[in-house]
Amino acid sequence: MSSTPATAAAAGDDMGKPPPPRPDIATHYIRYSVTNGAVMLLGFISFPILTRFLDNTEFGILRYYDTLMLLGVALIKFGAPHAIVRFYPYEGGAAELRRFGTNFVMMAIVLSVAMWAVLATGLVVVKWSADGGLHPLLLIALTMIPLLAVTNIVQMVMRASERSDTLMSTRIIARFLELVFVLGAVVLVQQSALSVYAGKVIAIVLVLGWLAYWMYRNVSVSMGDIDVRSFRNGLLYGVPLMANELSASVLANMDRVLIKHITGDFSMVGIYAIGYALAMQLNVFINATLSEAFTPVVMRTYEAGGSSAVRELKARILHPMTYAVTAIVAMLLVSGEDLLIALSGRDKSASGEVFVVVGITISIYAMFAISNYGLQLKKRTLPVLGITLLATALNMGLNFFLIPRMGYMGAAWATAASYAALCILQFLVCPRGLARLPEPRTALIACGCAAGLVAVARGLDMFGLENVWARLAAGGLMFVVLYAIPALALDSKLRATARGLKERLL
Repeated sequence: MSSTPATAAAAGDDMGKPPPPRPDIATHYIRYSVTNGAVMLLGFISFPILTRFLDNTEFGILRYYDTLMLLGVALIKFGAPHAIVRFYPYEGGAAELRRFGTNFVMMAIVLSVAMWAVLATGLVVVKWSADGGLHPLLLIALTMIPLLAVTNIVQMVMRASERSDTLMSTRIIARFLELVFVLGAVVLVQQSALSVYAGKVIAIVLVLGWLAYWMYRNVSVSMGDIDVRSFRNGLLYGVPLMANELSASVLANMDRVLIKHITGDFSMVGIYAIGYALAMQLNVFINATLSEAFTPVVMRTYEAGGSSAVRELKARILHPMTYAVTAIVAMLLVSGEDLLIALSGRDKSASGEVFVVVGITISIYAMFAISNYGLQLKKRTLPVLGITLLATALNMGLNFFLIPRMGYMGAAWATAASYAALCILQFLVCPRGLARLPEPRTALIACGCAAGLVAVARGLDMFGLENVWARLAAGGLMFVVLYAIPALALDSKLRATARGLKERLL
């Protein structure tokens, strides 16, 4: 691939003009908020359809193979997305960008595909020898692993180069294509996990075709620029984070596999997976949005201004985030189970408690992940891995102890306990001068308003309403009156943030 106009723009042209200013954190956050809001909306469209067309057993089978696929994707990437963000030449010219594209993008893709070929061949041979055949879902999951890995690597290049507008449109289109093909297959062809996977394959192939075109236009590579040292540095930074990502994937997903192997019941996996899947929609909007907007900006901020600049950046983010996360926690306690029933039907009501517990867990973790971010800035990736491994080991141990005693809710409480441990450990090892907790006054106002909302809502039991949509409407009204208005009235900084956001959007 050769140098392109986009690459030249990033590096400054031959006349010596400086590159255009990069968007600030607020602009990135708004773009990613729109993106993930759209993705979440599409998820809220597909989620009720899938949960109503697939029974608990089929949904459990689907998420079981999803877990194995996600573990495979995390493994074969070798941490390339992390290295791409950390080593992107933010102030480099065309030559530096070409060396980056060659050693951190092209070589990463080649390594990932080669690793997949070796592992997939070995797995097929072993499974065929042991079972005399292969489950169709396993074959499709294996096929999707390299497609998803390459997609993630290319999208990380967009993110590192701070092209949040391009990434925004790409992700929305990708999610829409998946929605169309998956729901089309389930509704029109067969109500099964196999139909879901067939739709996903078609969607990901189309998206990958567009990403290949984008790569051709925007990423320069040259065989003459292959640098073993740069490639090795990327691996030394990325592999511990690959292991960390793999461990985090085990932490977030292995509970479904353990429920199946401990109970032997796919329907129990389905009950847990439905609640967990809806909780992850919150994760898309909170954690993914902030991570995508925050990571490249904090890297650049640290290089330019050091620890004090990072703490200032965190303070600006944590102020509104504290109110947002506390609001989500309160509304989950007030209306979480009603929301799941409204979307999935009363026959899926058993998943409501899972949704509440896991939703609260991942929402709180998203906030503390920002507070405790720092080891990656110091390029200390091995401690990151060690912390995640400890939390994963705790999760696995608690699952083996709690699932036989509490069923699928044992896995939910194991998730809550292990994420709490992860937050504490990350705070304890965060390098000095980089940790930043929410301001005490902000936390006090948010928690006080939330406590009042939950107390009144539960005390009145939603005015005795029985219709689930009426209960949700009552919960929304109480949120505005008992949380949003008091918080805005008590915090002038929050009012200023709201005005600024309104001005940017309008």
